[in-house]
Amino acid sequence: MNYFFSDSDFRNNWRSYLIMGLIGVILGALIAALILPSLANQEDQNLGANFLTQESQESENSPKVNDSIAQVAEDVGPAIVRITTKERRSTYDFFFGTREEEVEGEGSGVIFSEEGYILTNNHVVRRADQIRVFLNEGEQEQREFTGTVVGRDPITDLAVVKVEGKDLPVAQLGNSDELRVGETVIAIGNPFGFANTVTTGVVSAIGRQLEIQPGTELTDMIQTDAAINPGNSGGALLNRQGQVIGINTAIIRGAQGLGFAIPINTTQQIAQELINEGKVIRPWLGIYGVTVNQSLARDYNLEQETGVFVAEVIEDSPTDRVDLQRGDIIKSIGGVEITTMSQLRNQLRNLEVGAEVDISFYREGELKEVRLELDSRPAAE
Repeated sequence: MNYFFSDSDFRNNWRSYLIMGLIGVILGALIAALILPSLANQEDQNLGANFLTQESQESENSPKVNDSIAQVAEDVGPAIVRITTKERRSTYDFFFGTREEEVEGEGSGVIFSEEGYILTNNHVVRRADQIRVFLNEGEQEQREFTGTVVGRDPITDLAVVKVEGKDLPVAQLGNSDELRVGETVIAIGNPFGFANTVTTGVVSAIGRQLEIQPGTELTDMIQTDAAINPGNSGGALLNRQGQVIGINTAIIRGAQGLGFAIPINTTQQIAQELINEGKVIRPWLGIYGVTVNQSLARDYNLEQETGVFVAEVIEDSPTDRVDLQRGDIIKSIGGVEITTMSQLRNQLRNLEVGAEVDISFYREGELKEVRLELDSRPAAE
C-alpha cells in the first residue's frame, strides 16, 4: 500500500483541485450576487421602518403642545378683532392759529356675545369720533363694521363696543380665579397693525397693582411674559383650553416680558354694568390712601402698623364733610376690618351710593369714629 503520491498522481490531483476551486469561487460569487442585494434591501427596509417609527413617535410626542396652541389660535382667532379709530383734535399754531387735525389710533377687541358686544380698553376708544371694527376670516378675507361705544370705565380701563352683524364668532370666557403662576397663556391681538398675532408665555404673577395714571385703578392684574405690544391693547389672554382669562391692557415700556391683563372675572362684572347702565356706579369716600405696613410705620413714626393711611382728602367729598383728615389711619368701614387699600376698595364695592357707614380711625394713637354718607364717584376721563 502506497501512502505517497507519485509525481503523475500529484499533477492530476492538483489540476482537479484547481478546477473544483474555480468552480466553487464562481458558484460562491453567483450566490452572493443573488443573496446580498436582497439582504441589503431588507436591511434598508428595516432601517426605514425604524426611522419612520421613530419619526412617528417623535411627531406624536413633541408637537402636541404646538398643535394645541395652533388649534387655540385657529379656534379663537376669528373672535379677536382689530379696532381702528379716528379723532379730531384742535391744535394751536403760532402762525396759523387754531387748526383741526385728524389722529388715528389702533387696538384690539374680543367679541364675547352673539349680539355683537366687544370688550376692549377704554384708552383705545376714549376720544374716538369714528370706530371701525375688522373681523379676520382668512388670510385675505375680512368683514368691516362701524363700532359704537356702549360704555366706558376709565377706572379699570375697560370699554364695551357694539357692532351690528350676523353669524359673529364669539370667544368663550374662562375663570381667572383658577389661574396659577407658571401656567401657559396665549396672547392674541393686533400689535402694530399685524392682525391676529399670536404669542405665548406663562403667568408670571397674579394680583399685581399698577399706577398708570391718576384716576385709574388697575388692581389684581395678571402679569405675563407673553409678548404684548402697542396695538395688543384690548386683545385676549387665553388659557390652553382657548378660554379668555384676561384682557391685555398694559406694558412696562423699556422692559421685556412685563405685560399685564385685566382678569376676566373683573371684566365680566364691569362689562355687564356698562351694557345695563352705560357706566359703572361706585360708592366714594373721597380720599387718596396708602396701605400701612411696618416699614411705613417706622419711616413716619406711626403708632399703628396696619390700616389705610389717609394721604389726601379730596375737596367737597364725603370725607371732606366729616371729621376725617390727612394723617388719620382708617381701621374699619361699616364694621369690617380694613388693613389694605384693596380691602377698602372691596368693602366699598359691597356698599351702595347714599348708604351711611361708620368709619373708625386712629388719630395720634386715639381711636375715633365718624359716620358719613357715600357719594357716587365722579366720572373720570
